Amino acid sequence: MSRIGKLPVAIPGGVTVDYSEPVLKVKGPRGELTLDVHPAMTIDVGEGEVVVRRPSDGRTHRSLHGLTRALIANMVHGVTTGYSKTLEIVGVGYRAQKKGRELVLSLGFSHTIDYPEPEGITLECPRQDIVVVHGIDKQKVGQVAAEIRSFRPPEPYKGKGVRYQGEQIRRKVGKTAAS
Repeated sequence: MSRIGKLPVAIPGGVTVDYSEPVLKVKGPRGELTLDVHPAMTIDVGEGEVVVRRPSDGRTHRSLHGLTRALIANMVHGVTTGYSKTLEIVGVGYRAQKKGRELVLSLGFSHTIDYPEPEGITLECPRQDIVVVHGIDKQKVGQVAAEIRSFRPPEPYKGKGVRYQGEQIRRKVGKTAAS
């Protein structure tokens, strides 16, 4: 039995879970999310919890069991508290600012990068070297943060670029002068 898949997902107050095959809808104070559940998985919405069951112990059913349960748990967490990722911008002259529903990034190129705010995602700039990505969908928050980071990933010599908060950059030693 999957250690993750067998655990029930607790439904906190204010959250409603509706399952009509094959779509699972989770609605909470922050919004609504939907998931297309694999037809092999059985979803039981009980009193205050959701349980995922699998038909057999086959390899694909075992992997889908834990995955489905984790996706449902992420949806419940997203509609109650939401997700956020913080990005740091390191480098002389590198900065970010918010203009309307666009994030304007100056990352050392000859032009600025205008990144439109995707649907369901909120971008904030508390300081010009910090970007915070908020949303209820964990996958979408991670994807947007990865796209922003990809404009100028941190380089190993000086560490300049866009990095996740707390990310460790492996630094390399540069050239040394001949003595």
